[in-house]
Amino acid sequence: MAKANLIARKENILWFKDIKKEDIPSVGGKGANLGEMAGNFPVPDGFCVTVNSYKKFLEDTGVGKQIFDLLAALKVEDTEALDTTSKKIRDLIMKQEFPEAIKKELLDHYNKLPIKTVAIRSSATAEDLPTASFAGQQDTYLFIEGEDKVVHSVQKCWASLFTSRAIYYREHNKFKHEDVLISVVVQIMIDPKYAGVMFTLDPVHKKFILIEFVEGVGEKLVSGEVTPNTYFMDKKTHKVSEKSLQFEMDTKMAEDVSLVGEKIEDHYKMPMDVEFAYDNDGKLWILQARPITTL
Repeated sequence: MAKANLIARKENILWFKDIKKEDIPSVGGKGANLGEMAGNFPVPDGFCVTVNSYKKFLEDTGVGKQIFDLLAALKVEDTEALDTTSKKIRDLIMKQEFPEAIKKELLDHYNKLPIKTVAIRSSATAEDLPTASFAGQQDTYLFIEGEDKVVHSVQKCWASLFTSRAIYYREHNKFKHEDVLISVVVQIMIDPKYAGVMFTLDPVHKKFILIEFVEGVGEKLVSGEVTPNTYFMDKKTHKVSEKSLQFEMDTKMAEDVSLVGEKIEDHYKMPMDVEFAYDNDGKLWILQARPITTL
């Protein structure tokens, strides 16, 4: 992956079309990858509330010093103290007024989207990196509609930078809390018939493309709520080599996902972990991509 820009950009909000993979300091790993893919792959439209908005929130409300003082006094191996401090920080963030100027800019962008039901996802600056995986530590909110709910969900994403798990992981991996910032992705919500995850190099045999499908939203797969259809695809022919089925589904969809996976891997020049969805019209959408850190 190309080296990230060392300095964050000045904008408070950036459309995907204006973002590249080097923009991790501005929009986090998730946002940077969505921007990078938006012009090259079928990515639902959207924008990122940049780290500048989060920093402005900390400054305008004055909660930044309180947060980092609480963390400086915390011993993370004390589970009870960790949970108490985490809740205190998140409550503190949620009690604050959302900065008016950023709210106006956020809603101006939201109202320009052609579809008003959105997915709102956290994108931390230390997330989805080739060297560390913070994936899943911050919050995601699906099927959000309406101005007030959008604003509230963005603020909840900011607060989720301080879950117990996220605090502990940063301490354990020697990331300074002050150095890890958060962006928020606001993206048109795909109401999926099928969704899933693809590893462009499978972690088992290390020679196939591994694809897992579920019916409905992909979060069911991430949470382990359901058992997916599993396909090991030949990387050259994009035909099924092995499979394990839980429900009936057209195998061509797995082949089509596999072909797109090859193109994404070629684009990034490294194996990738990709989230995707098929809508009710049978169109394939790419929702996220990150480097595989477990190989």
